[in-house]
Amino acid sequence: MAALIEAARDPAYPAQIVGVFSNVPDAPGLATAASYGIPTAWRWHKDYPSRIGFELAIGDVLKLWRPDFIALAGFMRMLTPEFARKWQGRMINIHPSLLPAFPGLHTHEQALAAGVAEHGCTVHFVTAGMDEGPTILQARVPVEPGDTAATLAARVLTEEHRIYPQALAMLARGEATFPA
Repeated sequence: MAALIEAARDPAYPAQIVGVFSNVPDAPGLATAASYGIPTAWRWHKDYPSRIGFELAIGDVLKLWRPDFIALAGFMRMLTPEFARKWQGRMINIHPSLLPAFPGLHTHEQALAAGVAEHGCTVHFVTAGMDEGPTILQARVPVEPGDTAATLAARVLTEEHRIYPQALAMLARGEATFPA
């Protein structure tokens, strides 16, 4: 999220950040966004008896901000198929693996356990399934001898910060579109 905010500070960048939402009230990203003067909101997902109720609350916030796109960053909640369809082609996420390899959690540990020679990250369109939407961009990093999950994660994070702003810019310029 911070990389997206920094990129959007450039007047030539084709998108602006109109708000930052979290499902965790004390998420550090809320303070980061506020420090840049970006509107923030949160709704604690545990306050809602269902995912649909929670997503209706998200929708109320989005109606105020009127975003063209949603860029998820560290939002660790599965969205309902209805919500995903409503934003299809306009909602993206970044995942710390070369999808379709290693969807879900603990990707760096999975990559090391699998003995792959390279790992990386993927920016993809969000669909109803977990980490299975069409790819927009990927970045590869080598898996080095002696890598730990932490050292591999650090190299992947550097690439995440590089390609996520690129992918959002592609989406905003119409260069990345959801396949028909």
